[in-house]
Amino acid sequence: MTFSRTRSDELFLRATKVVPGGIYGHLAPAGGLPKVFPHYSESAEGCRFRDVDGNDWLDFMCGYGAILLGHVDPEIEEAADRQRRDGSVLNQPTARMVELAEAMVSRIDFAEWAVFAKNGSDVTTWAARVAREHTGRRFVLKAKGAYHGVDAWCDPGFGGRIPEDRAFVGEFQWNDLDGLRDLAKEHKDDVAAIVLTPYHHAAFGPSEMPAEGFWSGVEELCREKGIILVLDDVRAGSRLHEGGSHRLFGFTPDIACYSKALGNGYAISACVGREALRRGARDVFLTGSCWSDAVAMTVAMKCLEVARERNVVGRLEQLGSRLSTGLSEAGARHGFSFRLTGPPAMPFPWFDGDDNLYLLQQFCELCALEGVFFHPHHNWFLCGAHDDATIDQAVEVASVAFSRLTVEKG
Repeated sequence: MTFSRTRSDELFLRATKVVPGGIYGHLAPAGGLPKVFPHYSESAEGCRFRDVDGNDWLDFMCGYGAILLGHVDPEIEEAADRQRRDGSVLNQPTARMVELAEAMVSRIDFAEWAVFAKNGSDVTTWAARVAREHTGRRFVLKAKGAYHGVDAWCDPGFGGRIPEDRAFVGEFQWNDLDGLRDLAKEHKDDVAAIVLTPYHHAAFGPSEMPAEGFWSGVEELCREKGIILVLDDVRAGSRLHEGGSHRLFGFTPDIACYSKALGNGYAISACVGREALRRGARDVFLTGSCWSDAVAMTVAMKCLEVARERNVVGRLEQLGSRLSTGLSEAGARHGFSFRLTGPPAMPFPWFDGDDNLYLLQQFCELCALEGVFFHPHHNWFLCGAHDDATIDQAVEVASVAFSRLTVEKG
């Protein structure tokens, strides 16, 4: 298949004159495959999107996880339109804030309160501050390579940072309980929080599931030392368990942060917590002019309801397993040890022995040339609009890509 890139490239050239870098952050062309991925999208529906040059793509990124049910889901858009007629951002919150907080407290087993913002970074940083306020301690511990947002204490870049930004942040290797215990001991009674994702989904490498006893050990350490356990469920929330990813892995955090799939493409994030942290949550300032957006809150409530009705968590597990089996078998037929790591609903692709990602980049490029959007550097996402036919289409395209890799390898 031959793709047009004319308008995409023209727009990017215009953007470089008025936008630093043209496109920034994780969407920057250099973060993907700039020779074949489009720079700009035009529209989307279900599990497909169209770029500005009119090329159609089968989507396995789903807005980097923001789309849970499918692009432009009719039930979601109907709910949004209904609320939009009454307004979105008003001088005060609407009743939708109360209703959404009640829904989340009812849905998440340990939650006694909820607050809302717009981005994952808003709530992960705020949660760390609540932990510091509650404990009177300074240190925050996290896993090396984990992404928790764009703020200076945790962002993956270097620009604009000073050493003091991370003076009270400690890191350990994921799944290394002894390393975590040693780090907590090193800082004695000055650790406010341990902030972790439900499983390790660092960029540019295979995802790592929690080892046997890891989460129980983390929880035990927190209870013993009075450390606040913060779950960053921003990326995985609603895809692994409708009551929060901690339910899948059998532990209970003190605070949990959500975003991405919560709004099916509408910008919203949430933080929920235990009763004991209510005072700290009240005292740590949190606000934004658009954070009480009634449309986004309406959509979030509808998304929670529809995802349960459609058993989206179960569907994504089944479809992701079908994709994983299909790709692994197709790779093996052509002599490759290829697997999808992490949960089936949001896997990271991996060729064994391909530590420089050269094969993975080639594979994703060959698939992209046939209109399948597989990312080589970030975990993929499935949504409720995928079905057996679209999964089989992706596997068929991937099989051809594996065959071409065999020829190039030979």
